[in-house]
Amino acid sequence: MTELLFGEDPEPSERFPAGSLYVPVRPGPCGCTTRLFRTPLGRRTAVGFTSELRLAATLGGDQPWIRLGEFALRTLIAPLGVTLVTVDPQFTAPAAAPAAAGPAEFVPAPALRVG
Repeated sequence: MTELLFGEDPEPSERFPAGSLYVPVRPGPCGCTTRLFRTPLGRRTAVGFTSELRLAATLGGDQPWIRLGEFALRTLIAPLGVTLVTVDPQFTAPAAAPAAAGPAEFVPAPALRVG
């Protein structure tokens, strides 16, 4: 398949495979489960990092992870209806915590949130 480039597009229309990724996981009933996140528009996405340092800088040093190739990650998330893989996201929001009693406060949508 040929790659199409357009003058207005800042990036090529098809991306190259990401290769081996550091994928955040959480404990599950049968071992590890891949963590899924949401984009700012609410779309579910799997996340992978190109280095352990990038993963730790974004999600914290205590975040468990496994190494997976991009194809393997896509194969794992496909039955869930997730088709998007985000590589090296830079912004996250902390996990939701119970709200304290008091007036509601406006909080802008995060760039990436746990979902």
